Amino acid sequence: MRWSRFFADLESQADALAAAELEAEVAQRTRIEVSALSLADRLRAGEGRPVGVDCGAAGILHGRLGRGGEDWLLLTDPSGRETVVALGAVQSISGLLRSSVPAASAAAARIGSALGLRHALRALARDRAAVRLVRIDGTTLAGTVDRVGRDFLELAEHPLGEPRRSDRVTRMWTVPLAVVALVGRRGDG
Repeated sequence: MRWSRFFADLESQADALAAAELEAEVAQRTRIEVSALSLADRLRAGEGRPVGVDCGAAGILHGRLGRGGEDWLLLTDPSGRETVVALGAVQSISGLLRSSVPAASAAAARIGSALGLRHALRALARDRAAVRLVRIDGTTLAGTVDRVGRDFLELAEHPLGEPRRSDRVTRMWTVPLAVVALVGRRGDG
């Protein structure tokens, strides 16, 4: 009888040790997986969720998180206006769930997620859309994006509510992409 209790106690200790080792291994693997996640992975999991995006001096934006790219996100405010936000300007984001969607497992790793801020800005330039651009220091510029280079954009400043016409351009701004916080269609974000 004593031997059976002795062996039962040994088995119990072995089971407890195995459970503790498994728990430690799971915790270690979780830490390794989390360390490989990017902000874009976190944002992919939050698509469609209401979030708050703090852009420092450029302000705090609230809206539904939309598609994004490697260095930008799209935010749609309650009225439906869309704003492109440069991830480099983001100080923090509230409202995300704890889940993440790594690019490899995202639905065929959408082409959009591989596109950079330049691609989103070039779409605005192609559309000749009047925009409001906010720099990371909070300065606002308004006009039409004329060209987007590798690390800059050119913005033709013109009166509000008027289309871009050469004779109405009051100033040309060359803006390094590194200082762009957000860009919304005129009257949008």
